[in-house]
Amino acid sequence: MHRESTASVIARQLRTAIMERTLQPGAQLSETALSAQFGVSRGPLREAMQRLVQEGLLRSEPNRGLFVIELDEADIRDVYVARAAVEGAAATMIAKARVPAALRELRAACEAMTKSLELGDPAALSDADFHFHDVLVQCSGSRRLARMHQTLIVETRMCLTALEGTYQQPLELVEEHNQIVDAIEAGDVKLTLKRVEQHMDEALRRLIHAEDNDEGYV
Repeated sequence: MHRESTASVIARQLRTAIMERTLQPGAQLSETALSAQFGVSRGPLREAMQRLVQEGLLRSEPNRGLFVIELDEADIRDVYVARAAVEGAAATMIAKARVPAALRELRAACEAMTKSLELGDPAALSDADFHFHDVLVQCSGSRRLARMHQTLIVETRMCLTALEGTYQQPLELVEEHNQIVDAIEAGDVKLTLKRVEQHMDEALRRLIHAEDNDEGYV
């Protein structure tokens, strides 16, 4: 059985801390504090931090150290452009392959979103939303798409956690996901790509609108 390395474990914990803003945007990382927090030596900690520099979640400043990235509106727009490319590629791969197991997982992810909506639980809806997109990329079978997507999702979560908002159009959101799966199930590659791109455009619109009006968003 493959055992996750110490550096990989620390990298995952750092991603979570950045995603949940335990490590705030712009914050400088202290090797002393983090090695004590994780109970590890500086060797694997440095390796983990360098991974996040390569992923673009940390930035290195000469003679100053490592800092958590900060995202402005241009960055947010770029994140969604990249997500549309990655998730569009994953969705079209699934549509072409038409693997029943992938469709079952995607339908189950949609059902989890619907259940969260019916319960009126915005936190659960948010988690189910992100789970859907993770399933979408994982079901493509592409490790490289999954690796790129991991960083993009951390950056997306950073934006959402910042506003601590709720879904303004939850029914519309759930329906958008169902429509993506419908297109995949039909094996319609062109429609699948169109619906992924439309979903990303709408998600970005809701996000930018929420920032402008200090409201919740997707």
